[in-house]
Amino acid sequence: MYHVLLPLDDDEERARAQVAAAGALPHAEESVTATVLHVFRDEETAEKTAVEQTSTGKVVMEELLTAGVTANARSGHGDPERQIIAVAEELDVDMIILGGRKRSPLGALVFGSVSQAVILDSERPVAVTGRGASAE
Repeated sequence: MYHVLLPLDDDEERARAQVAAAGALPHAEESVTATVLHVFRDEETAEKTAVEQTSTGKVVMEELLTAGVTANARSGHGDPERQIIAVAEELDVDMIILGGRKRSPLGALVFGSVSQAVILDSERPVAVTGRGASAE
């Protein structure tokens, strides 16, 4: 069994690239389990909203099912970087698959980067996907 964490934001193309990466893992249909994580800004929204109720979450859960990958969903709230790392540790995942976005070095410096923070702070392997072939 190989367990991956797919933290989502609101970009469906990046999410589809994350699903493709999970589905491309060796023996994905037989041995990969994916936990889909959406980190909401506030606790109330996280408690009232299932991941599958978001447009991105719905697409990802459907595509994982179609790819034959066992999936479950989880929501959190607060700081995305901290939540991603905390859930990865709690679930003892084997890999985190992030949907990265292109930012200039100045943009990353000013606005920060969830991907960069997770890569630097996680003790788990991290894969960063782009937006997928259809977006280019």
